[in-house]
Amino acid sequence: MAVKRNVQKNKYPRIGIRPIIDGRLGGIRESLEVTTMGMAAAVAALYSKHLRYPDGTPVECVIADSCIGGVKEAADCAAKFAVSNVGLSLSVTPCWCYGSETMDMDPSIPKAIWGFNGTERPGAVYLAATLAAHNQKGLPCFGIYGRDVQDMGDATIPGDVREKLLNFARAGMAVAIMKGQSYLAIGSVSMGIAGSIVDPQFFQEYLGMRNEYVDSSEILRRIQLNIFDPAEFTKALAWVKKYCKEGKDYNRKEKIKSRREKDRDWEFVTKMTMIIRDLMVGNPRLKAMGYAEEAHGHHALVSGFQGQRQWTDFLPDGDFSEAILNSSFDWNGIRNPYMVATENDCYNGVSMLFNYLLTNTAQIFADVRTYWSPEATERVSGWKPEGAAANGFIHLINSGSATLDGTGQQSRNGKPAMKPFWEIKEKEAAACMDATTWSPSNRDYMRGGGYSSTFLTKGGMPVTMCRLNLVRGQGPVLQIAEGYTIDLPERVHAVLNERTDRIWPTTWFVPNLTGTGFFKDVYAVMANWGANHGAISYGHIGDQLITLASMLRIPVAMHNVPDEKIFRPSAWGAFGMDPEGSDYRACAVYGPLYG
Repeated sequence: MAVKRNVQKNKYPRIGIRPIIDGRLGGIRESLEVTTMGMAAAVAALYSKHLRYPDGTPVECVIADSCIGGVKEAADCAAKFAVSNVGLSLSVTPCWCYGSETMDMDPSIPKAIWGFNGTERPGAVYLAATLAAHNQKGLPCFGIYGRDVQDMGDATIPGDVREKLLNFARAGMAVAIMKGQSYLAIGSVSMGIAGSIVDPQFFQEYLGMRNEYVDSSEILRRIQLNIFDPAEFTKALAWVKKYCKEGKDYNRKEKIKSRREKDRDWEFVTKMTMIIRDLMVGNPRLKAMGYAEEAHGHHALVSGFQGQRQWTDFLPDGDFSEAILNSSFDWNGIRNPYMVATENDCYNGVSMLFNYLLTNTAQIFADVRTYWSPEATERVSGWKPEGAAANGFIHLINSGSATLDGTGQQSRNGKPAMKPFWEIKEKEAAACMDATTWSPSNRDYMRGGGYSSTFLTKGGMPVTMCRLNLVRGQGPVLQIAEGYTIDLPERVHAVLNERTDRIWPTTWFVPNLTGTGFFKDVYAVMANWGANHGAISYGHIGDQLITLASMLRIPVAMHNVPDEKIFRPSAWGAFGMDPEGSDYRACAVYGPLYG
């Protein structure tokens, strides 16, 4: 498959770094200037090397013009950050400083302090004193302190410090990128699904996002009036004909469309894909065609398409569009995935967005469809589950938004993976397409037709499934389940898959079990999942999701992340010794980040 790299260019927020110093001149401050600025520069280098924006460019940092020894320099730093698009701040210090005079007072951005663990100067004392000030003033802050003592002037960032610095920055950058962006709802509520009842107050107060809405008829209007780039459509349709292999039509004879009708559906869904993208992010080509208003788009970082049923009862469904947009490649080459939620399930769309912003990888949207116990599996297939499947497994399957990256045809260190688009090779993108067929949609469900992707996710990938839910009287809560994709014997997969919607993409998932609570066994995970959908990301990122949730003041209702990996603001420790209870209490006290 011939591809070229394309990226969405954006002006992304930066990380502000605040070098904090003992302000006493006459021997103390002068002796610490180089060391303190060196800490700031070392962190900036760490971030630029290891963190990328969604367009693949290195994360940018802004360092204060001088070390901060008092309130005047703190104010100067704040003024610089205000005009430098800083979205989160990190204070670093190797010594004692004046806490409440030098601290970051901006209430709307995530903040952390790295206090150097050394004996020559009491950096740990500053860290503790200033975290106390943050807690007293109601400005939650993350504390970072190395386990082992270092020598003054040692420019090394220890592994434990490095891990927390990166965890904070990834989550903080996600918070900053979401702010001011939009969720675009195309249509309204799908089949009574609660997740597609869009709550603008949640988006505004917790995420700092706008809500945009268009009726589904806007897609039909643009198709009928040719409000799309005709040159791109010609290119796209040629790509679709070459690389999208049409699968078997399982419809009853009387519901099978003619070849001419199927070809028209291919044209229709290709146009839909372009139009949904244009609705999200705009397209300057439309202005040249005389559609300046449509060219703007809706500044949408994530969207959802209602589809069922008013649309799908007479028009081709959104399965193809959602799958291609959520993938890291199309007719324009290897590029950023777009976050598009099936059935306008905005809360699963947000869950996908959380995962995406933390990893820069495409996301699988799926029904959390079926728990297969070992006993049921053996009864139906004759195979007794063993190995990773021995305790049962969950069938993740949905007709729409499962990214084609989810085939597992990309690799890292010889193992199946899902990678940021800038790491994907042309042959890997081609392999993902080759592993996917497109069967005509089930016209008992989707009367208007369309095409659904069919693939089987490779086993052996570490993945994290999450889901955001709204609960009356509580507000938003987040659920997290780390685990692995698994392979089933080919015959067993066929038997189990044939019992359900066989033309839809399948992922067999096993969560990591703890032996207690919601993760006592696989059944308990399925039974306690809070909605019909889940967002599945490559990698074990539960700890990063927990950090992100604490920044947004969203409590985590369910997770299987080891305690030693959990990283929340210092203030959470003042709300009790039980980590989950203290999380709920802290989130209730501080309220939503933008509320």
